[in-house]
Amino acid sequence: MKPVVTTFYDEATNTFSYIVKDPSSSACAVIDPVLDFDQASGVISYDSANQIIADIQAHKLDLQLLIETHVHADHLSAAPYLQEELGGKIAIGKHITTVQDEFGKLFNEGTRFQRDGSQFDILFEDNQRYQIGELSGLALHTPGHTPACMTHLIGDAAFVGDTLFQPDAGTARADFPGGDARALYQSIQRILSLPEDTRLYMCHDYPPEGRAARSQSTVAQQRANNIHVKSGVVEDEFVSLREARDATLRMPNLILPSLQVNMRAGHFPEAEDNETIYLKTPISGLRQSGKS
Repeated sequence: MKPVVTTFYDEATNTFSYIVKDPSSSACAVIDPVLDFDQASGVISYDSANQIIADIQAHKLDLQLLIETHVHADHLSAAPYLQEELGGKIAIGKHITTVQDEFGKLFNEGTRFQRDGSQFDILFEDNQRYQIGELSGLALHTPGHTPACMTHLIGDAAFVGDTLFQPDAGTARADFPGGDARALYQSIQRILSLPEDTRLYMCHDYPPEGRAARSQSTVAQQRANNIHVKSGVVEDEFVSLREARDATLRMPNLILPSLQVNMRAGHFPEAEDNETIYLKTPISGLRQSGKS
């Protein structure tokens, strides 16, 4: 079955969010919604999320699932806001517990922060099937960028999160705490083993100068043209390339607030005794702290 996919692009974070609709009913899911956050002022807003809400309401859709492909490091999730407005269950892969343990230590969260995934309504197992109305979905564990990354195969469309980018941009980084370039290569091979005409929907695009952002490619296009993992690139070659490239990259601007919020299913930490919410910055740095 071919889902109806509506794409939303948040230019500030180069993020694509999606409404995925069952063609035979009003049931839908939302994948990777973005909360607008100005780090300099600490102000949050809902422009990106409100576009999704308006579209769902205009088409009288029934929001059943809010799927996070992984714990994002470049934007804050708007899943709780959409859930409050429209309902639905917030879902992520079961290995969120590994991510919560890693970053719970990094941010010195103490015992109040539960590391069991209980902030989410659904924890997907690898190869778990689920329904969006009459539309069948399949959750595939595709780690490497993070330990909890999942690709969601819904009908003839696969939502790949941060594994693949457009062929001329390559693949996602694998140098965050818990990341692994070999695991990423193996996960990408799993995606590229899908039928050639499978539509692949990216979570991000970082286009070269002169090209507009694009959300979609196909397995065939990736096999033929991806600059990092096209057919013929072996695992050791990819790992060397990926690790060398990662060593040159800056951390995303919103990584510290994003991790603290997204590992809580998009919720902010509890307010302190002055009724103000705070987000932490480890002065030792993310890479050093994540390895301790």
